[in-house]
Amino acid sequence: MSDISKLEPKSVWEAFGQLNSVPRPSKREDKVQKFAVEIGKSLNLLTEKDEVGNVKITKPASNDMINASPIVVQAHLDMVCQKNDGTNHDWYEDPISMYVDDGWVKAKGTTLGADNGIGVAFAIALLRSKDLSHPPLEVLFTSDEETGMTGALGLKTGWIEGKYLLNIDTEDDTELTVGCAGGIDVSSFLKLERRDAPVDNPEVFEIRISGLSGGHSGMDIHLGLGNANVLLARVLREIEKKACALLVDFDGGNLRNAIPREAFATVIMGKAHSDLLLNSIQSVRDELSSELRVTDPNFILECKNIKSNDLVPKVLSSIQQEKIIASIAGCPVGIVRMSPEVSGLVQTSNNVARVKIGIDKAEILCLTRSSSESEKMDCANRIAGNLNMAGFQTSFSGSYPGWEPAPSGYLADLMKNIYQELFDEDPNVNACHAGLECGIIGERCPGMEMISFGPNIRGAHSPDERVEIKSVNKSWIYFVEVLKRLK
Repeated sequence: MSDISKLEPKSVWEAFGQLNSVPRPSKREDKVQKFAVEIGKSLNLLTEKDEVGNVKITKPASNDMINASPIVVQAHLDMVCQKNDGTNHDWYEDPISMYVDDGWVKAKGTTLGADNGIGVAFAIALLRSKDLSHPPLEVLFTSDEETGMTGALGLKTGWIEGKYLLNIDTEDDTELTVGCAGGIDVSSFLKLERRDAPVDNPEVFEIRISGLSGGHSGMDIHLGLGNANVLLARVLREIEKKACALLVDFDGGNLRNAIPREAFATVIMGKAHSDLLLNSIQSVRDELSSELRVTDPNFILECKNIKSNDLVPKVLSSIQQEKIIASIAGCPVGIVRMSPEVSGLVQTSNNVARVKIGIDKAEILCLTRSSSESEKMDCANRIAGNLNMAGFQTSFSGSYPGWEPAPSGYLADLMKNIYQELFDEDPNVNACHAGLECGIIGERCPGMEMISFGPNIRGAHSPDERVEIKSVNKSWIYFVEVLKRLK
């Protein structure tokens, strides 16, 4: 923390350090909501909390801007909680341990929480400021953005009244985001049939994939990163062909909005087939290492004998095993379709986020995104159809709308012009494939103009997450100037 406190702008880094001492996993945000409320009250500002955990702090305009239109500054309180194997961190109790490395702030073995903690820190610094020019402010801290956007979805019409909204949740300081994709959760479950392993001299092996890059399932989906769940299913299919492996369990991924970095499975086979297994593993390891050498250079595929001549667990029925592995491997993963209208923009994608084959139940959880509502639902229905043929029961939940791009208007034009003046270059005004809360908020606030911006954040939703120090300073300078010019 001592290194962080020396960075500029000090007010932002101080707020970020304080925020990162407060646990804030999605759906367990009571501590950070209390933290936000206490900030507002300590400043003697009108502070309110709604039924779904959103916190609103109202601050009057500075003396030179009392006639300006009111604005909303918005960021979300929760963060994605991921950690490396071997990292001891209790997400419900422990602060995030930060350090400075070659111009970036990082965390020790965990996600940093810059998404969206830097946005929250900007807002706190603004609330605490005594000398900044700004219009009448409604600072809106939303809850549970990362696992369903339930804060934004639960926002009551009329609770915020600003004419313009500044969302501080974009992860590239050259971009002004004016649109985003919508999303839907696809959840599939299957009751399992177990049997004794019909093999002589059984041996038990654990097959593990690790070392993948991981990342944000919206912002990083265009990078073609390896998905541990789908890759492990592919490994198991190859083993099925050559080594008569019987599946016991499968566990991969964690959060819907994080591309899974690790997955493992347990298989049983006769001792006479173990050489075939190891040969198959080596063959597929070579194939995948070659395919992933650019996107996931640290890819690891391991196979370890974990039991021999001991109590042997029950395995899946042969029919279920074949269907389940085929259905995982057959799920669409990554880019489904690029936008035909916006060059370089992913229109539709799917993340096979979580696969768990337990004792009596299997589950496959996906997050499907698209800037086309009809295409989003078509992709979700295709996934459901694929999994239903394997016997899964599938449901949809957490659907949220996209934010239709609005590249012009008073706010967009003003922010483009200010960016050009300050940095002597044109900003990249675009839409993104991540899900931002602006589309939902816009439905509840018709006519509100909205822009999302922010500093350079890389590796979001993974333990490689980092935020660039000079970019935070650049974005703060820009933010302060925009506030000063809003009329």
